[in-house]
Amino acid sequence: MMHSRSNYKVGMMLHGAHFPYLQSEPHTDVAWLEGTTEDYLSPQSYSLEVLKKLRHDYPVALHGSHLNIGSPQGPDLNYLKALRTLNENIEPFLISDHLSWNGSSDLNMHNLLPLPWNEETLQVVCNNIDAAQSHLKTPIALENIATYVNYADSNQTEIEFISELARRTGCGLVLDLTALFVNSLNHGFCPGRFLQKVPMNQVKLVHLSGPTETESHWIDKKATAISTPVWELFKQMAPLIRHLPIGIERIKNIPDFNELEMEVIKASFILESSNDNQRSPAFV
Repeated sequence: MMHSRSNYKVGMMLHGAHFPYLQSEPHTDVAWLEGTTEDYLSPQSYSLEVLKKLRHDYPVALHGSHLNIGSPQGPDLNYLKALRTLNENIEPFLISDHLSWNGSSDLNMHNLLPLPWNEETLQVVCNNIDAAQSHLKTPIALENIATYVNYADSNQTEIEFISELARRTGCGLVLDLTALFVNSLNHGFCPGRFLQKVPMNQVKLVHLSGPTETESHWIDKKATAISTPVWELFKQMAPLIRHLPIGIERIKNIPDFNELEMEVIKASFILESSNDNQRSPAFV
């Protein structure tokens, strides 16, 4: 029996390295699983067969990186067709991608590239969201990304852009607290003030991962355990997001399932321990 949409609490990213363990049907404290969309688009793949089986025991979300929502050329039609088929087969409770662009049809940079925050870009992204949601026949959600440069022709802030995008299109938002933490350090702004302006009624999912510090700046490689500053930001936000699905992300340096599960348990404990009286003044 497949799961219907509800309050899924804390889940984590699904990795091929964990397939054998999960197929043994262990009892876990993981409430749901998040599949990387591109790993499951092939209709004959082993990964898809495993996901179908796991889908009967866990609610599933799909989180991609190739939608290319910020491209002036728009999302690739073949990609949308494959994603629509996957959506129909898996029935995820959420389809999401990143508020970024990947290049053009002639040159895919295979990376999440930042967008300039201005009206021209906003209109491009709005048009692409409308096209994607129309083709997929389901709403999508977009995630804020870590950025390391600013554009000279940006005349809006990131949160102004995101808020207006959500208002115009009705799309959902994925709030990546680690990307927010990284950006606040790299670009010198207060994460609390950013969060005050987030249209929380359109946030569908919250992500947590470990940032990496370099000699010159912070990066969001999702390659380490969640750090103390990110946990502290999550604690401050917990009263506002405890009704939302929370996802633990790890893309590189994948540990054993049980090690990631411990982060799931910690996040669950923080959510359950939170109450409105604990809310930080930064978010009042």
